[in-house]
Amino acid sequence: MNAFEINGGKPLKGEIIPQGAKNEALQVISAVLLTEEKVTISNIPDIVDVNKLIELLGDLGVAVERLSKDTYTFEAKNINLEFFQSEHFKSKGGSLRGSIMIVGPLLGRFGKAAIPKPGGDKIGRRRLDTHFLGFEKLGAKFNYNADTSFFNVDATNLKGAYVLLDEASVTGTANIIMAAVLAKGTTTIYNAACEPYIQQLCKMLNRMGAKISGISSNLITIEGVKKLGGTEHRLLPDMIEIGSFIGLAAMTGSEITIKDVHYEELGIIPEVFKRLGIQLERRGDDIYIPAQSNYEIDTFIDGSILTVADAPWPGFTPDLLSIVIVIATQAKGNVLVHQKMFESRLFFVDKLIDMGAQIILCDPHRATIIGLNKQVQLRGIEMTSPDIRAGVALLIAALSANGRSIIHNIEQIERGYQDIDIRLRALGADIKRINIMPKSH
Repeated sequence: MNAFEINGGKPLKGEIIPQGAKNEALQVISAVLLTEEKVTISNIPDIVDVNKLIELLGDLGVAVERLSKDTYTFEAKNINLEFFQSEHFKSKGGSLRGSIMIVGPLLGRFGKAAIPKPGGDKIGRRRLDTHFLGFEKLGAKFNYNADTSFFNVDATNLKGAYVLLDEASVTGTANIIMAAVLAKGTTTIYNAACEPYIQQLCKMLNRMGAKISGISSNLITIEGVKKLGGTEHRLLPDMIEIGSFIGLAAMTGSEITIKDVHYEELGIIPEVFKRLGIQLERRGDDIYIPAQSNYEIDTFIDGSILTVADAPWPGFTPDLLSIVIVIATQAKGNVLVHQKMFESRLFFVDKLIDMGAQIILCDPHRATIIGLNKQVQLRGIEMTSPDIRAGVALLIAALSANGRSIIHNIEQIERGYQDIDIRLRALGADIKRINIMPKSH
């Protein structure tokens, strides 16, 4: 089993370029199924989840050509719809949460789809109801077979409809948009997610000939068209990586410049990190973080403890709360982190407590972090990564810690972060990949 060995406590220095956005990649790569014409996508991250989706499209009959490390062309001219019923599809699609994203485009273009119950992170239940309720409103009929864990969807007569989402699901919104662009009539999606990833998808579809308005709002209107054409699209940089690197700089007292961040698309993220006391400076389209010996958490105006909570965009993304927790362990002051969307994402704090952090896990959704103001350094330990985001938070903790840490199950980290060890070594980090059997935890 691969693991990372980290000798921490060393300041880093240099520039780092964030990879393309993983969550956007899963949506826009699925959207190539909406046309038989060629689509070129660049800035694609070379990570497991994205590569699995590209392989899955190839198995479906999409002609995939890799032009460079981060650029591909896709041509979905000859799709094999029989592939859906194969055991190969069941095992491959079931191991990838992003595989749900191919359902919307397939329903829109071919009127039918099937999907095994998707896999992915172990961060609590992630309902798919929003996707299917949206498809149902458009006229799709679906059947879940509990014995085979397969969803079969029939949508031979998709018609535009008013869809009020029960939650502002990013993947649900994207999936319904992709089904609706080729449906007859007008679809209105209210309580739609409006993350930059959704905006990027809508702009790409409009370039392909779709008629989508209300982009960047929570009320999206789609006039169905008969067919879509090809296009070229470039992914945004990954905002979760950008936030992770800000946290890395603060925890290790490092001077780091994060390049080409598309600052305007980061929303509230820089402000949340500033409230944690981190100095960061916008320089053109880069973020410069100076070396800081310590940083102090803001309080609210009335003096009460700062609360950082996740919320649908333009609120704070849940994917960065694990980074906020780690940063807060070495800040001056206290913070309450409220993770509303997932019920198991805070359980990784037991590893931080083992490293010497002062954290009270109030319940599955809330943790209070008592900052050590860098008076007591975290200590290196052996640990296992439970999911992508917690894995990177633990990696940052290990890089700041005194002594040697081993992180097992790094496959979880590498599902979302490209060449992370190589890129950190370029900043001066003492991190290497080793092969050992994990201890039971």
